[in-house]
Amino acid sequence: MPRTGMMAIRKDALVNATISEIGRAGTLDVTMGQIAKSAGVSSALAHHYFGSKDDLLLAAMRRVLTQFGAETQVLLGKADTPRARLSAIVAASFGPQNFRDEVVSAWLNFYVMAQTQPQAARLLRVYQGRLKSNLTHALRPLCPDPTQVAATAAALIDGLYIHALSGPGAPDADAAIATVEAYLDGVTQ
Repeated sequence: MPRTGMMAIRKDALVNATISEIGRAGTLDVTMGQIAKSAGVSSALAHHYFGSKDDLLLAAMRRVLTQFGAETQVLLGKADTPRARLSAIVAASFGPQNFRDEVVSAWLNFYVMAQTQPQAARLLRVYQGRLKSNLTHALRPLCPDPTQVAATAAALIDGLYIHALSGPGAPDADAAIATVEAYLDGVTQ
């Protein structure tokens, strides 16, 4: 009989291994067997828990989004002005949990997956909607067209993720934050 909590521990290990293996490969060209081996479980157990590699990637992206949401809420809780709210959202977008090689790789592969997989497309729409909504809310008192500025800022954030993988070395969170902040400064003054 399995010990209580082992399923959660193994699922967690599989989700972490998924992000790590996709980051290592840079593509979705990893197998459930590779992910399972990295997690220290059998391929059969990985299939039992998640069914398919797509389902496992969706679980990994849900985890990434949950961490992003939690970090965003913490930083928003400390923000006392609309401009500080904007900075909190930007800082969370490039926070240490989110803006690291393997997570950036997972994001880019997730964007591709969302083009053909309905559940991934739905999850991506939820993320994009929340990001734009949070940005729009903070921008309302700061500029005449908050919806357009929010859409542009969200696109800039996504673009900086793509740029992070094409540049040498690890993603530079400070430079990414400075880029988005400079855009927001230009449109809110």
